[in-house]
Amino acid sequence: MSSNEKAVAEKLLQSNAIKLNPAQPFTWASGWKSPIYCDNRRVLSFPFIRDFVKSEMCNVIFQQFPDAELLAGVATAGIPWGAMAADQLKLPYIYVRPKPKEHGLGNQIEGYFEPGQKVVVIEDLISTGKSSLQVVDVIKAAGMEVMGMVSIFTYGFPLATENFEKAGVPYVSLTNYSTLIELAVEKGIVSPDQQEILMAWRKDPSTWTGK
Repeated sequence: MSSNEKAVAEKLLQSNAIKLNPAQPFTWASGWKSPIYCDNRRVLSFPFIRDFVKSEMCNVIFQQFPDAELLAGVATAGIPWGAMAADQLKLPYIYVRPKPKEHGLGNQIEGYFEPGQKVVVIEDLISTGKSSLQVVDVIKAAGMEVMGMVSIFTYGFPLATENFEKAGVPYVSLTNYSTLIELAVEKGIVSPDQQEILMAWRKDPSTWTGK
């Protein structure tokens, strides 16, 4: 793991944005059973941690996508991170709704943009990548060029890697599941036995039961 990935993972644990419980799995909206729950919205409530994560995100955008002309936040959890990063990097900003508004102008993309602009999409979390890539499709349909995506955390599912490769969209996460679990073992938050269970879940989350 890189030192930056480890540092971001530590901040997520410090803010309790990530909860690990192999013995009593969480249930996701998809119905999947999971020994981990990630809620990066909690980070927003801790100013110094928030500032650290924002700065790391800006560094990645600046280094990996230096030609970016516009940042696009994914509603809702990606909106504040995109706005903060755009402010620090002094880039224009838009955000994308899951579906068009049912009143007013009926916008799905909020903010000013021009066709042909080079866009980096900002997410808080990548699981399978499906919902994130739907946003990419909306941006492309509006005539913009998607350079890539930056997220705070990824579970590192093989399915997500496959989906992003098929879509031809590079993505970078500040930290990831493997780094987080290694750090949790190092800190004594989970035991080596629990580590085995946690890593088994990542290989096939759709059929994992925790037993």
